[in-house]
Formats: sequence, structure tokens, C-alpha cells
Amino acid sequence: MTHLQPNFLAAAVAASLCLLAPAALAAGNATQAEATAMVKKGVAFIKANGKDKAYAEISNKQGQFNDRDLYLVVYGLDGVVRAHGANEKMVGKNLMELKDVDGKAFVKERVELASAKGTFWQDYKFTNPVTKKIEPKSAYCEKLDDTAVCGGIYK
Repeated sequence: MTHLQPNFLAAAVAASLCLLAPAALAAGNATQAEATAMVKKGVAFIKANGKDKAYAEISNKQGQFNDRDLYLVVYGLDGVVRAHGANEKMVGKNLMELKDVDGKAFVKERVELASAKGTFWQDYKFTNPVTKKIEPKSAYCEKLDDTAVCGGIYK
């Protein structure tokens, strides 16, 4: 056994890890930066394509606004869901009084924050579409006309 073999083995292992790292990252939770970028992309898409086309794309689970545990939702400031990337059955429903497991009326709070601040992060608990478990979530939202466009990360 020469002294080159361990170096070759180390290099091979390092190369394998580099190839596997993107796959491992892709399987993980979305980041705050990814959520922010997704919301900004969604807002731009709505402005460029109109609400009907954009809301259909946002509600499409195989669409460009759905990545692992990150998806967009659009709430009207009246509490009515306009688009929902994880559950299209929510579209058209008024969820103003919806509360998380801790009793937090997060939709009402979201509408109030959108009206007052325009751009914000909001913490609450929600079902992760990947794990199917209720987990702490932080959503980044931007007000657009009479709606709040949001995308969140699970912690």
C-alpha cells in the first residue's frame, strides 16, 4: 500500500460528499432567504400575469411556487384565501377566524400586519406538508393591493 492510496481515498470521499450535498440540501427545510425570494417572485408573477393566471399557478402543487416545504399562499385582506400552494381546497374560504394549535388567530393577525406594515415576518404553528406534523412556522409576507402574499419556513 503506497502513501498515495489514502489521499486518493480521501479525495474520492470528498468528491462523493460534494455530489451528495446538493441532494441533501434539497431534501431539507427551506430557508428565510428562499421564502423571501419565493414571495418576491410570486408578487412579480402576479403583477406580470394577472391574478387569475397567477393564483392558478400558485395553487398548483407541481408549479414553480412549490418547493419542498415552501409554498405560497395569498390571502385577501378580508380573510378569504385567493391561492394556496399546499391545499387548493382552501381557495375561496374565509379563514379570518382560523387559529393555530395555541389559539393564535394567525389569519386575522396576518391581515392586520399587512394593513399596518406591508412587509413582515409572522410566527405561528401550522402543518408541514412534508412531515404532516404541526410545527413552528415563520412566514414572510408582502402586501399587494388588497392581498397578502406569503411563503413560510418550518423551524
